[in-house]
Amino acid sequence: MNIEKPLPPPEQQELIFNSLMAIQNRKEQLRQQIQHDDAEIRVLWRGLFKKPDTSTTGLRMSSLMSTGAGVLDGLILGWKLYRKYKGFRKK
Repeated sequence: MNIEKPLPPPEQQELIFNSLMAIQNRKEQLRQQIQHDDAEIRVLWRGLFKKPDTSTTGLRMSSLMSTGAGVLDGLILGWKLYRKYKGFRKK
């Protein structure tokens, strides 16, 4: 009973090159693939850190309100913590 093993995925298969030209062609394919992947990564990276467009008044006001609410929330939290833990000080 002869059981054959399944072939590994293409990226794990050994490539057999019969000539220098085959090696050069494979090298060029890999270089193009790397450049394509690099371009995609650059676009995604810029998209992560790009500021949203706040050119309209509504978006600007929304951003201002969000920032103000965050600051107010931080102040209230600080005041509550101050009031809760000020009794632990020695007088």
